[in-house]
Amino acid sequence: MASDLPLTLRMYRGLSTVAGPLAGALVRHRLKRGKEDEARVGERKGLTVAARPAGPLVWIHGASVGEVLAVAGLVERMRAMNICILLTSGTVTSAAIVAKRFPRDVIHQFVPYDSPRFVARFLDHWQPSFAMFVESDLWPNLILSSAARRIPMILVNGRMSPRSFRRWQSAPATMAALLGQFEMCLVQSPGDAERFSALGGPHVFNTGNLKFDVPAPPADPQKLALLRRVMQGRPILLASSTHAGEEEFVLDAHRRLVVHFPELLTIIVPRHPDRGPQVAQLTEAAGLRVAVRSRGELPSPDADIYLADTLGELGLFYRLSPIVFVGGSLVNHGGQNPIEPIKLGAAVLHGPHVANFADIYRALDEAGGARLAADREALVKQMGGWLDDGGARQRASVAGRAVVDRLGGALDKTMAALEPYLLQLRLESGSMHA
Repeated sequence: MASDLPLTLRMYRGLSTVAGPLAGALVRHRLKRGKEDEARVGERKGLTVAARPAGPLVWIHGASVGEVLAVAGLVERMRAMNICILLTSGTVTSAAIVAKRFPRDVIHQFVPYDSPRFVARFLDHWQPSFAMFVESDLWPNLILSSAARRIPMILVNGRMSPRSFRRWQSAPATMAALLGQFEMCLVQSPGDAERFSALGGPHVFNTGNLKFDVPAPPADPQKLALLRRVMQGRPILLASSTHAGEEEFVLDAHRRLVVHFPELLTIIVPRHPDRGPQVAQLTEAAGLRVAVRSRGELPSPDADIYLADTLGELGLFYRLSPIVFVGGSLVNHGGQNPIEPIKLGAAVLHGPHVANFADIYRALDEAGGARLAADREALVKQMGGWLDDGGARQRASVAGRAVVDRLGGALDKTMAALEPYLLQLRLESGSMHA
């Protein structure tokens, strides 16, 4: 197979082999930044203390939190078929989400660094019967080594932005060689289907976006009741999944809006909870009173900002706030997922940088189910408008929910496409237990 690969992939395989011994230094650097779990760094080198379960094993790989949550429905359907699941991802936050929101019998591992030696160890141990790669996290050695072992692979919920497409067009043979290892590419939209097909993806089907079918995030009933009691009667705004550079916009909006809504409480949930101290410092520097959830604090009646710098609690705050600004969109990050707050009844605002969810936001904006706030002034104006006019806010909420319901169904379509592979696994499993 190696001799058939384009030069770019042969060079990549050679360089990643040579770079293998540098993994220790990379791990140490990432540990210092909180990017690795010290107790599990061996998994990055293909080592594990977890045992492989007997029988067929489906391996699903997604880069981080969004990809992992997108396949929650697939995991549940396959578990109902008595199929064992190995779920890999590359971030500490995604590992924490799996531990919190997935059943205990779903095995989570950190994906190995993409060096042939580490990948071989991983595949030797787990020997997956079938593999699914989610969205666009396509590691060459992981894919090529799996193909060499004749592990069937399918891309699910595939996504490729126009920007990524243009980049891959400069190296079409490389992408074609990687996509050519897949049996099928199940993608999110007609535009994604065109782009994957143009780059050599085999059997490309538009099955829709699995994120529309993900259940709303859960919330602890006791914590929710306590927060509702503490916040009772106050108008509430929520800025969710914010990135560096966005909190300043939100704090400025609060300062200006509190003049007209004196009891206003703004909740800020940073995308990365470890930024909590930085956001708290910004808030205090802006002359605003802040309560910090990671310190066990609740918002007092005179608190301006509630900083929810914890992991896995967005379900709580989406249920508490009727107006949600979804972050990653006022800075050039690509936006975060608006579907979860919409499912919980919120009216959604977003900035202009939403390339990661372009089709979703386009549909929402056209239907009035979300609003674009292109700059600081627009953000303040739209937040104030919805705080003042509950009817307009409710109409946006209803329109957003209608779009999400209309665009659902990807889970059923994806399962239908996977059915022949899953049936084969069940037959194998039956023969093993006979």
